[in-house]
Amino acid sequence: MSVAKKEYKRVTVKSLIEMKKGGEKISMLTAYDYSMAKIVDAANVDVILVGDSASNVMAGHETTLPITLDQMIYHASSVIRAVNRALVVVDIPFGSYQSDSKEALRSAIRIMKESGGHAVKVEGGLEIKDSIERILNAGIPVMGHLGLTPQSIYKFGTYTVRAKEEEEAEKLIEDALMLEQTGCFAIVLEKIPATLAKRVAESVTIPVIGIGAGNGVDGQVLVVHDLVGLTQEFNPRFLRRYMNLYEEMGNAISDYVNDVKSKDFPNDEEQY
Repeated sequence: MSVAKKEYKRVTVKSLIEMKKGGEKISMLTAYDYSMAKIVDAANVDVILVGDSASNVMAGHETTLPITLDQMIYHASSVIRAVNRALVVVDIPFGSYQSDSKEALRSAIRIMKESGGHAVKVEGGLEIKDSIERILNAGIPVMGHLGLTPQSIYKFGTYTVRAKEEEEAEKLIEDALMLEQTGCFAIVLEKIPATLAKRVAESVTIPVIGIGAGNGVDGQVLVVHDLVGLTQEFNPRFLRRYMNLYEEMGNAISDYVNDVKSKDFPNDEEQY
C-alpha cells in the first residue's frame, strides 16, 4: 500500500529532511532568470539552484570560475521574484569563501540580504569547515557539494568521474559526515560512482542529491537548459534530455524570419 506524499505549499529545509525520512525523492533544477524560474517553480520542482553554472550557460564561459558575487546576486534576485513554492539555494562563487571564513560570511550575508535567497551552497569538505561553521552560526542554511567540484576544475584537470579510488572515496565519506555534523542541511554529490553515492546517502540523515551519482541517493539535480535541450554540446551519460528546445526554437525563429521577408507577418489581423 503506497503512502500519500505530503503536499508542500512552500518547500523549506525542514521539508527536505521530511522527504528523506518519508522516502520521497527530491527534485532539483537550476534557474538563473525570472522567466525560466517561473516555469520551473510552477512545475512543482522542490529546490531551485541558482548555480554558478550561470557562468557557462548564461555567459558562455568555459568554467564556473569567472562569475562574480554581484552577478550571482543579480541572477538570484531575478529567480526569487518568480518563485512561490521552491526552496531557492544560491551558489557562493569561487573566491568568495574558500580562504577566509570572515569573507565567506560576508558573501553569504550579501546573498541572503540582497537577493532574498533561502540558503547557500559551497563546494568542498574539511578544507572549508571554518567557513561553513561561520555561515551556519549566522543562521544561514548551507548545502554542501562533494565529488566533482567544478570550482576546483584546474586542480582536477578534468571533468571525469571522481572518487573511483578507495582513498578518495573514503575521504568523500568522511567529508560527508563532517558536513552533516557541522550542520549542513543537504549535500550535492556530483559525478561519482553510484555505489559510493548510495553508501553516502545511507550514512547520513540529511538529504543527498545527485548529479551523475546514480539512483541510490535522495534526489536528483540537472541544469534546466540541458534538460530542455537548449544546450547541445554537453552530452554526459547522466543527462536525459526531455525535449529539444534548441531545434524547436530555431525552427520557430526561422519561420518568423521567412514570414517577415515574405511580408506575411504581420497580416491584417495582427495590426491596428
